[in-house]
Amino acid sequence: MTIRVVIEFSRYFVMLLFPAAVSVNFAGMARTRKNILVFGCFIVIVFIFQGINAWLWKDIGLLTKIYPLICHVPIVIFIVVYLKRSWLIALTSIFLSFLCYQVPRWLGSFADVVFKVIAMNLGGASEGVSVNSGIAGEVISINHSGVLNSVSMDHLGLIAGAFLTFCLLQKFAVKPARRLMDRSVKSCLLFGALPFIYYVFDYGVVIYTDLMYSGNRAVIQFMPSFVSACYVAFVLLYYSETQKQARIERERDMLDMQFRLAQTEFDSMQQIQQNAAVYRHDMRHHFAHLQGLISKGRMEEIREYLKTAQSDMDAITPVRFCENETVNLILSAFAAKAKASEIQLTIDAKLPDSIPLSDTELCSLLSNALENAINACEAIPDRNNRFVTLRVYSKNTKLCIDIRNSYQKEPVFDHGVPVSKEQGHGFGVKSMARIVEKHRGVFQFSVEDGWFIFQATA
Repeated sequence: MTIRVVIEFSRYFVMLLFPAAVSVNFAGMARTRKNILVFGCFIVIVFIFQGINAWLWKDIGLLTKIYPLICHVPIVIFIVVYLKRSWLIALTSIFLSFLCYQVPRWLGSFADVVFKVIAMNLGGASEGVSVNSGIAGEVISINHSGVLNSVSMDHLGLIAGAFLTFCLLQKFAVKPARRLMDRSVKSCLLFGALPFIYYVFDYGVVIYTDLMYSGNRAVIQFMPSFVSACYVAFVLLYYSETQKQARIERERDMLDMQFRLAQTEFDSMQQIQQNAAVYRHDMRHHFAHLQGLISKGRMEEIREYLKTAQSDMDAITPVRFCENETVNLILSAFAAKAKASEIQLTIDAKLPDSIPLSDTELCSLLSNALENAINACEAIPDRNNRFVTLRVYSKNTKLCIDIRNSYQKEPVFDHGVPVSKEQGHGFGVKSMARIVEKHRGVFQFSVEDGWFIFQATA
């Protein structure tokens, strides 16, 4: 077997290996021993299949036209069936690999030109004839001398360029491209649009027609302008998509922060409850002290001591509104806030000890709703018009909430949900909505007769 034949054989194997390896890397194939073994067997089978087709048809032009069927389609099927990736990601990966394959081709052509220039400067070029096979510009040597010629140098340049390009893609492009395709369907479509257009264009004007090499003016002018337009559209659309994703991430972070704050507030309430329990435990010491004062007839000191003890107990003892201890803690805290802000808070709570929501969810839901109501009342100048009413009860194992408050400024709604133009506001409402929807409940915000109303069932 001559050196030329080995080089040509290697080139055609690289023509299959490169797009397949690049495609599965873009699609996210893990580098495990099993995956590498299966992928290697797949490449060998497809290469043998291509060789059988070449032997049967013996028509380079026909093989060129059905090359997507005997090479690209099997790779797509491998990604979908074995790697269990979506058809969209599989197709985008193969289009990207086709675009990336142009780099080794350019390097091969560059090696060919360099070889010719050197040969001419040395006084003669290697003998040989080459023809355009039509495979997207691939060149096949029909020199039978077995000596390296310019076509062989083209092959060697492409092979070396394929390995170099693969290494560069693996280091700099695979991970970002994979994250981009996994981000969303829209991102994947935007990212794969231009490689798809190039794929169709290349086969349309080079393989299935000769419009490119015939010098058709429309084709020559079309591609640069179309690529530029696609680039501008991609940048604009991807910027919009990135901004949307960033906004969603910010909102998620804020909602997570709301949950953390709710947990912190709930922990503080539990600490108050523990303090109350400790104080109740220490009552025997207070009684002993009082008995000592009584025995000495120091009535004035007894009155002062009882007054101080009563005040301390009121400060640390949560008011019981219902059987649920978590709700008692939350309502006690907000009853104190309402009193401090001179807001008349009316509470009707009838809840059992156990309800479907977790303590953190319950704390976030009630705290956000009551905090919004108290904030709205605090904006009312006339303290006599500050009212908040809360009715919370259980029905058919569902938590039912009805909170109403007076307000100064008419609320603004967007799709039935109140919105705020102030920076950093509005996340409490989203947190409430997310908790209710998580438990497959329903909620409603409305305004009626000067009352802002929030109703929910979860």
